[in-house]
Amino acid sequence: MSDKFDVAVIGTGPGGYTAAIRCAQNGASVAIIEKGDIGGTCLNVGCIPSKALLASAHLLVLAKNAEALGVEIDNAKINWQKAQERKDAIIAGFRKGMARALQSRKIKMFEGTGIITAKNKITAGDTQIKASKIIIATGSVPFEIDSVPFDGEKVISSTEALSFSRVPESMVIIGGGAIGCEMSCIYAAVGSKVTIVEALDSILPFEDEWVGRLLAREFYKLGIDIIAGDKVTACDKSGEKVKLSLEDGDSIEAEKVLVSVGRKAFCDSQTIEALSLEMNGGAIKVNEKMETNIKGIYAVGDAAGKTYLAHGAFMEAEVAAGNATGKQMSMPDYSLVPRVVYTFCEVASVGRGEKQCKQEGVDCTIGKAFFRANGRSVGHNETVGEVRVVRDKETNKVVGVTMVGAGATEMIAAGRALLGSDEKIEKISFAHPTVSEVLKEAWENAFDQAPG
Repeated sequence: MSDKFDVAVIGTGPGGYTAAIRCAQNGASVAIIEKGDIGGTCLNVGCIPSKALLASAHLLVLAKNAEALGVEIDNAKINWQKAQERKDAIIAGFRKGMARALQSRKIKMFEGTGIITAKNKITAGDTQIKASKIIIATGSVPFEIDSVPFDGEKVISSTEALSFSRVPESMVIIGGGAIGCEMSCIYAAVGSKVTIVEALDSILPFEDEWVGRLLAREFYKLGIDIIAGDKVTACDKSGEKVKLSLEDGDSIEAEKVLVSVGRKAFCDSQTIEALSLEMNGGAIKVNEKMETNIKGIYAVGDAAGKTYLAHGAFMEAEVAAGNATGKQMSMPDYSLVPRVVYTFCEVASVGRGEKQCKQEGVDCTIGKAFFRANGRSVGHNETVGEVRVVRDKETNKVVGVTMVGAGATEMIAAGRALLGSDEKIEKISFAHPTVSEVLKEAWENAFDQAPG
């Protein structure tokens, strides 16, 4: 006998969990299916554990530089075991909270791999589930390089890198994107000799060039080496250390090699075949309603392959859940989803950058402001950083904001609020002294209203 629901959700990551909650709040009976730990990649091996370790590493960096503020901290060092225990406790706490939230909304949870066998039918282990609407939120897996295959010991993904029992002496990180840069900050701060190998010309290559240059300068201060514009062609694991051969003929050795070249959408082949799902490569093809080519079946989060960001999945889940419960909703412009990197210092952007505007032929003005001229930043001895605001001259509106500096990931929501706004700058009051004033000054500069 099958359980019957209005909506079934496969996956409990940010997209699946949010979709299930919203459907229940909209009055639907909801089932949610999870093959592993509740919370998906983000909670268990992604956003949350990495930020916990980054917090420990950042505090260590601040402690070692505290003398500049008149505070003497002798022999600051990391207790790696306690940092790992704290990370694990945070994850466990959120798992319990999520389970309680699902239960309180009478969402029934099933354990097992959810496989769609027909338009309204799902199997989860030995259980058969029927649902009028289905939302696929099956997430993603780390992308693997053929020349450097994972072994889970010496050559690893970010999953293993978050759970080392000890700090490795040395590490090569292949890939200078968000995950690679964040991991490099963690391990360089706690004592590893870290080298980043990035195939493109700079780290964070999809942001404007100045972002990668500024961040690289800060990474060098942490002792991180960067090899840009080169590729790993071979991997030798026969010795105590892993030896990587590079395209230019050089080689590099390290105790651990972290392959961090992105993630790829995941959906089981049985589901794809049973439904004849249309795909974009490995990702499920969806329309602006987050609906697949099969009416009543939706896909959100990494499975849909749009942003590979938890907060992008949140937005998609709201849209899919609304449409699955009788509303009419569409995804906004994906450029409005902020891009954030929790490095030392932080990077955040939203909308169109200078490079994209140039490619699209948009005539724009770039407003700039610097953390070194901000009172709060100087007081905190966190003076590295810059904010740039992009103004479209034709519409006279802000179309993009990019920030590099302490607290950038917290301020970018304010930057998002500026996009498309024509409100007068002089009507907006920024508290003083706050780091957020750097955003105000870049905004003013973009509109030729900067003082002095």
